[in-house]
Parts: sequence; C-alpha cells; structure tokens
Amino acid sequence: MPRDKDRYLSILLISPSILAVLIFVYGFIAWSVRVSLSKWKGLNADYTWNGFKNYIDLFSDPRFAVDVRNTLLFTGVFVAGSLVLGFLLAVMLDQGLKGEGFFRSLFLFPMAISYIVTGVVWRWLMNPAMGARLSGFNLLFKYAGLDSWVNAWHTTPKWGIAAIALAAIWQMSGYTMALYLAGLRAIPQELKEAARIDGASEFQIYRRIMLPLLSPVTLAALIILGHMSLKVFDLIIAIAGKQLPLDVPAIYMWQATFDGLFYARGAAIGILLLISVAVLIVPYIRYTLKTEARS
Repeated sequence: MPRDKDRYLSILLISPSILAVLIFVYGFIAWSVRVSLSKWKGLNADYTWNGFKNYIDLFSDPRFAVDVRNTLLFTGVFVAGSLVLGFLLAVMLDQGLKGEGFFRSLFLFPMAISYIVTGVVWRWLMNPAMGARLSGFNLLFKYAGLDSWVNAWHTTPKWGIAAIALAAIWQMSGYTMALYLAGLRAIPQELKEAARIDGASEFQIYRRIMLPLLSPVTLAALIILGHMSLKVFDLIIAIAGKQLPLDVPAIYMWQATFDGLFYARGAAIGILLLISVAVLIVPYIRYTLKTEARS
C-alpha cells in the first residue's frame, strides 16, 4: 500500500508538467499541422481544407530550393568545421598543456554568447566594404600583406552562406572540444602506452585508436550540431539581414507568416523543419536507448 501511495503521489507531482507538454508542445504541433493543410492567408483564420497543396507548392518554389541549398551548405561547413576544430582543440588540451583550465574556459566562452551577439560582432569582422571603408578581417589581411585574402564574405554569390557558417563554428567549436575532451579522458592511458611500445606515432594513435573509440562522441556532436544548423535564423539575420541569397527555411517561414500573413505556408515550412530535425534526433535516441539497454 505505501508503494502505491508513493506512485500516485509521484504521478500527481509530474502531472502538471505532462499536461503542459501535451498542450504547449504536442497540441501546438497538431494545430500547426492543421493550419499547414488549410488555405489560411490573412488576419482572419481560414481552416478550409487544402490538402498537401502548400507542401507541393513549396517544393516547386524557386525560393525554397535556394533555402534548401543554403541549409545544406551551411550545415556541411558548420558541422565539419566544428568537429575538426573541436577535435584538434581537445587533442591539444589532452597533452597536459599548462594552464589547461584557462584555455578550456576560453574555448568554451563563445558558447555562452547568444547568436545575436555573435552576429553583431562578426558582421563587423566580415565587413564586405572595400577601399577606404576596409575593416575587420579584410583590414587585417591588408596590413599582413595578404591582399589576395580580402573578399566580400557573406555577400559573395552562392558561397556567402559558408562565410556565415564561420561565425557558427567559432561559437560551437568549444562545445565540441568539451565533448571530445571528455571522451579522450575516458579512454584508458594504457591503450596509448601499448601503442607507443609497438612503435605507433602520435598521429597513428589518434587516427587508429582514439578516433574509432570516440565514434559515439562524434555521433552525438554530429546530431546536436546538425539539428542546430537546420534551424539557423538569428545568426543570419544579425549578420546580413533578410537577403534572398542567404535565405534559409526559418527566415522564409518568418516572412511568410508575419510579413506576408500566409499562415498556411509558414506552418508548412515549420512542419518540414520539424520533420528534418526528427529525422536526425529520433534514430539517435533509439540508438542511445538500445545501447543503454544492452549495457
């Protein structure tokens, strides 16, 4: 009887949170799905059934094609850059560097800054102005004698979104570093010592031993960074504003919903973003649960 009482008490305590999640998460998702299947355009709600026409129109929309391309490019540069830089920083700190605590905090500091602040700073650093208005990185390149490195950054046709990904790499590489450093510290030192006795170089140790053992960390970082890149919005707005060459689905959703009052199309874009994130997150959660069950 006391066990039943404790169970009922536990359910009673968590029921407000469960109710809130059901209403404000899953309830609003269901409402967004319904809106995406309607003809709602304008301030007055219109739930007239429209089927999947809003989704079909999106995939035939040239702007949405630009959004998908920009998202894929941003994701590729951001994820690859954060993983590589984060791993290199973790390897450096794993060497017993003097002042490790200071450097670890220094590398993690950008993560504490919002994307808006990062965007404002990097907008000046990547100022595309030329001539007498040269500033930021371009001015540094000029003084360093690297005139060939001076470029238009995010205003470069087709590849401008990759320049914005550099700001995201700066912000999140420290987080990736922390993940890899924790993974490196969890690997027994005896493995590295045995490899050194067998004549393996440090490069071979990290390539043949450390990286394979760090594959769960890499997968976790890949999922986390990947889902963040799919939803990027504020960083682009802070650096470049609303520009079609730098457009992504989140910006398109905002403009369709709040600028164009096309709520049905905005909801359709939101549902597609949700599905794209779920494609990354759900398999990873299932994999994690199965791994924990086996262990």
